[in-house]
Amino acid sequence: MPTANTSPYSKVQFLQRQAASLLLYQSLLKSEVGSAFVDLLQAIRYTDADAQSCLQAYGTYFCALATKNQNWEEYLITQVLLCENPFTKLAQQQDFEDLPPALVTAVQHDLQILQSLYECSTAALSEWVQAVAHLPISPVVWYQESEGVRGKTEFITSLQQLENWGDAVKDLAAYYRQFGSGIFAEYRALRWQNRQFVGIPEPDRVKLSTLVGYESQRDTLLKNTEFLLSKQVALHVLLYGSRGSGKSSLVKALLNEYSDRQLRLLEVAKSDLKDLPEIVEQLRSLSQKFIIFVDDLSFEEDDDAFKSLKVVLEGSLTARSQNVVIYATSNRRHLVREFFADRPAPKDNEEIHAWDTMQEKLSFSDRFGLTLTFEPADQKTYLKIVRHLAAQASITINQEDLEYQALQWATRHNGRSGRTARQFVDFLKADLAILGNNNNISDTEPKN
Repeated sequence: MPTANTSPYSKVQFLQRQAASLLLYQSLLKSEVGSAFVDLLQAIRYTDADAQSCLQAYGTYFCALATKNQNWEEYLITQVLLCENPFTKLAQQQDFEDLPPALVTAVQHDLQILQSLYECSTAALSEWVQAVAHLPISPVVWYQESEGVRGKTEFITSLQQLENWGDAVKDLAAYYRQFGSGIFAEYRALRWQNRQFVGIPEPDRVKLSTLVGYESQRDTLLKNTEFLLSKQVALHVLLYGSRGSGKSSLVKALLNEYSDRQLRLLEVAKSDLKDLPEIVEQLRSLSQKFIIFVDDLSFEEDDDAFKSLKVVLEGSLTARSQNVVIYATSNRRHLVREFFADRPAPKDNEEIHAWDTMQEKLSFSDRFGLTLTFEPADQKTYLKIVRHLAAQASITINQEDLEYQALQWATRHNGRSGRTARQFVDFLKADLAILGNNNNISDTEPKN
């Protein structure tokens, strides 16, 4: 690897040339941190007499690292793993031996450059700023104890130990093949918004262990999800039944159970279902497995979303994507709203096959491979859920009092359901924490 002269100006000039010659990984230096790094190099090289621009550039760089809460070295490697470019995309689809030689050579070239930038630590930059600005002491160095990047520590360690990062091309391709790149490597949960994928930094943390009362439905959904993760044929699933029974929570809990096996949850609103065929095509070639989550599904007559979802469920000339399934929830068994006026009478002469049209509406839910029914919770199930949640929340009041208050809560609020049980336990936990006693909830509510 080439070396530069010892003066800060010569080193900075060398790094600037290196950064400018990146072929595939230019995006690393276009983010907030990357741009601040490049601007700081420029300021160090062309600092004016009072060094004001240099000091300001260092402050911007420091603030960018602090905002990301990452060291420069950790940031750079993380961005290498997340970067999306022609190499990262092809590496997910083809064996390393089948990749274009020019592409492999370009990655080797870029990795050597990135190693030079990696070795330009914030401490070194601080010393250069001190020298060109003639400061008595060097500026504060941003440093954060690294906690490692989840699921990537082994590769990072091997890369850091290499004398020449260019030798890591094959291992890097294998990493992309296993973990993917871009937004789907960075986020576990996403949504489709304005015709693009948007990451969800803080997805719902609900876990399967908190969901009780519908064990058979849960086990069936888990088995189907295992099929998806094992590259077997998984079925599209409709979860329908009473409100508050935990249908949506069950789907969201799958992400926290299986995200370490490259499962991704993609939320698509009903209004965006018209884009569903396009979404599936974009996901088809990726290494991750995707559950497209559609919550509270129902359709009006002549709804374009109905037609788009039907295409994905039933298939078309395009082969079905093996890494994508749809999990939809609904309070309706018949997803397309039907009116009595829709039913054909003998005197009707507007449509010859009116009964066929009505049957298509009624049978739409049958196009899902699996239909899981969530019946309303009876008192026994409701109290079982309450006891389970109370135990997890470390609430230790007398069980008889707990059940009495839970039933009172259900009567005064939304009836017996898993959602009601969760709301009751959350309220009770907060009440006990604030009041520091076992006051009866019914005593804290206004009397009629």
